[in-house]
Amino acid sequence: MQASNGDATLALAQADIAGGLKVASRDGDKLGNVAAFMIHKRSGRVTHAILRLGGFLGMGKSFYALPFALLQFDSVNDAYVVTIDRRMLEGGPSWANNAPVFDQAYADRVAGYYGVGHEDLALG
Repeated sequence: MQASNGDATLALAQADIAGGLKVASRDGDKLGNVAAFMIHKRSGRVTHAILRLGGFLGMGKSFYALPFALLQFDSVNDAYVVTIDRRMLEGGPSWANNAPVFDQAYADRVAGYYGVGHEDLALG
């Protein structure tokens, strides 16, 4: 599940989560898993979660980059809760096979879709 091309000049590093962390909707419906976090190399701050939704036996799954601010951790259920509508999430920037380069342009596209503030990846 590569979300970057490995270019050392990119500001973010991808931290894959073995087995994933559960993700639910605000209504408690299971959506999928956090497959990875995008972490700013300089600050160590998580900027985005990469959600893996759908699929069966590795087929038909899709990945969605979501600004980390749109997730809340539910310690009772040991899951992240997406604070936006499921339809909005499913209509957002995603990929199945060919992950995008997670650069400033892609981060801006994700932020614009979800209506969150621009994050300057060069600053951390």
